[in-house]
Formats: sequence, structure tokens, C-alpha cells
Amino acid sequence: MYRILFFSAFFLFNTFVITSCKKVEGEGGSSSISGKIIANKKNSAGVTIATFEATNHDVYIIYGAGAVHDDKTETSYDGTFTFRYLEKGDYTIYTYEDCNTCASGDKVKIIETSISKAKEEVNIGTIEVND
Repeated sequence: MYRILFFSAFFLFNTFVITSCKKVEGEGGSSSISGKIIANKKNSAGVTIATFEATNHDVYIIYGAGAVHDDKTETSYDGTFTFRYLEKGDYTIYTYEDCNTCASGDKVKIIETSISKAKEEVNIGTIEVND
């Protein structure tokens, strides 16, 4: 009887220790990923006629090797965005731009990045999109 109790307690303890110590990509950390979206307005000939900060532009993040976005934010008045409170790991940031030659009318812009330590502030720079 004591053996069964001992092995049950041992199994539960090991399961708790293994699952509680492993941190995966996603929320719960102290790091962040930020960037800026700049939009290019083009004429019918495809020539850029204006460039401006993309306000209220949707930006998505995928944690790790996922296939569907885990979170979404919008750019601020100056085209900037930030995903906060992230753990160490790999991330995919993406947004959409207008595409006149695409069947869907949209084209995806993808940036892959990593966070390697706690409290890291990763800036992926400026992403240019067609508006």
C-alpha cells in the first residue's frame, strides 16, 4: 500500500516540477517586440505618390511554431506598435498590405524574430506596406 502511495506522490511531484519549470513562447514574461508600419500610397501606374505612418493598422503575432495568430494589436497615431510581456523564444510578426495583382486583394508581410533573454526589447524596425 505504501509503495502505491509513494509512487503516486513521486509521479505527481515529477509531473508538477517538469511542467512548471518549462517556459514557452508567449505571454507572461518581461520582454517586448516593437516596430513601425509605414504605408505607401501608389497611383494606377504603381508609382509611390505619398508615404505616411499607418495608423490603426492591424499587426499580428504568432508564438513559437504556431500556425494561427496568438495576439493582435493596432498601430498608434505614429505607426508604431508593441507586443509586451513576452517570454524568451521565437516569434513571427505579420501584417497585410494591399495587392492589386493578388486574388484576395491582400498580401502578407512576415518578419521572424527571437527574444533571447528576460527584459529584452526587440525592435524589428520599419515595415513598409502598400495602402
